[in-house]
Amino acid sequence: MGKKFRDGRRTAPTTDAEKLMFKKLQRDRQNVTRHDMEAKAAAHKSIDNANEDENVGTKALNDSIYAAGETSDALRHKRYSFKLKTEDSGPSVDRDNTAYSGMGGKLGRNARDANLNLSDPKGDVSKSDKVIQKNLMKKEIQKNAVKEAQKEAANHIGNMSKRFVDNAEDLAGKLAENIAEFLEEHPEVLITIFIILLIVIIITCFSSSTGMFMGSLGNASIETSFTADDNEILTVENNYKGKEEALQQRIDNIESEYPDYDEYRYELSEINHNPYEIAALLTVLYEDYTEVEVRAKLNEIFDKQYVLTIESIIETRTRTYTDDDGDEYEEEYDYYILKVKLKNNTIPAVIRELGLNDDQMSRYELLLETSGNKGNLFASDIYSAVTPVDVEGYDVAPEALTDTRFANMIREAEKYLGYPYVWGGSNPQTSFDCSGFVSWVINHCGNGWNVGRETANGLLGHCTRISKANAKPGDLIFFQGTYNTSGASHVGIYVGDGMMIHCGKPIQYASINTNYWQQHFYTFGRLP
Repeated sequence: MGKKFRDGRRTAPTTDAEKLMFKKLQRDRQNVTRHDMEAKAAAHKSIDNANEDENVGTKALNDSIYAAGETSDALRHKRYSFKLKTEDSGPSVDRDNTAYSGMGGKLGRNARDANLNLSDPKGDVSKSDKVIQKNLMKKEIQKNAVKEAQKEAANHIGNMSKRFVDNAEDLAGKLAENIAEFLEEHPEVLITIFIILLIVIIITCFSSSTGMFMGSLGNASIETSFTADDNEILTVENNYKGKEEALQQRIDNIESEYPDYDEYRYELSEINHNPYEIAALLTVLYEDYTEVEVRAKLNEIFDKQYVLTIESIIETRTRTYTDDDGDEYEEEYDYYILKVKLKNNTIPAVIRELGLNDDQMSRYELLLETSGNKGNLFASDIYSAVTPVDVEGYDVAPEALTDTRFANMIREAEKYLGYPYVWGGSNPQTSFDCSGFVSWVINHCGNGWNVGRETANGLLGHCTRISKANAKPGDLIFFQGTYNTSGASHVGIYVGDGMMIHCGKPIQYASINTNYWQQHFYTFGRLP
């Protein structure tokens, strides 16, 4: 590598070995310089990007980077001098005894300990050692720079957030003060705002309540209404009436069907029903029904309501006869009796037998009470709905009560005002139907009558018919055609003044001069 003079200068290398070594040292020096510049540039870039707004740690961090750079230069020169010394002296240097100082020394030792296999065979510090050393320095500097930048950025954001909150609070306070001052100067505005808010609240509550009310009203309407088509309801009712007509015709023809009996005994309940009871029951069971759909159920209801029994009775009797000679003889003979009994169990009794649950019974009673919201569907049927009292709080004329027999009848009859109409009912425990009520009054009024339990037509058989002109309080009044039966179908007690007391729905006073009763009037009858 040339000769060395006392002032430190050297002559140009002359031998090939010296030239080769010289080139190698130049390359190492260039590499060290290039790596130092790259590390410095990367560190500066990281710092500049991390925080450009009043970073209080920037100057100190840059000073540290420059100090690290100078330390790297010193280390490089020291390495270069060491190499020159090694070339001159010849012997290898023990790396374990080499002195390292400062940051460069520490990083150099770390690199050396981790990379001993990268050293050349002669013990010189290789190029790879320098690269690793520079990389470690660069990472350490970048790491410190990022930490400082993050810390400064967090502080900056915190300061900005605090300033924003303070400004917002100031703004809200000023706004509240301005609003308060404005309302103090213009109180009518506050009143207007209050009225508007009150109206909005009322409208909102009303809308909500209306929606709930309409929903409840819709549900209530369904619960209280017959849901089947009117034509289907009427068809079903006509079907049921047809069955009752056939039953009545059979009873009327009993003596033709069973001839040659010595006696026919009849114990018959009235053949009638409340059409609303049928419609309500079928609505509960089927809802929107058709006549075809409920035909089998209708037969079942009819068979449970009406029970007809025909019984043949043979009695042995004794009779006396006189022969041609005038002698009298007694002989026994058979007496043939046909007993015909019809029991109307009523629709309510049928419903109990069908076993409706509590919810179904509640619905049934509700439909019956409201007439399914179709009060005119069976308007021509006497038993279709509650008959209103024509004169509220009616009092019998005092002069009529001077008749003791009539007064006894009214005293007993008025005990049961308001009692419901019950098909087949004949006493206070079961309530009454029309003929059951009149039969009870006749038998229990104290006038000495006892007609038993009769139908309307049966009661007519105990009376003498009289004209309207001759009718007086205490007479019975009879109607026909109120249901399908021959003769009288309905009966009441005439109280004078065009009024009667009868078992309608419920037991009540009613005028006999309405269109309905005039159309069905049959006759008056007087008890013996």
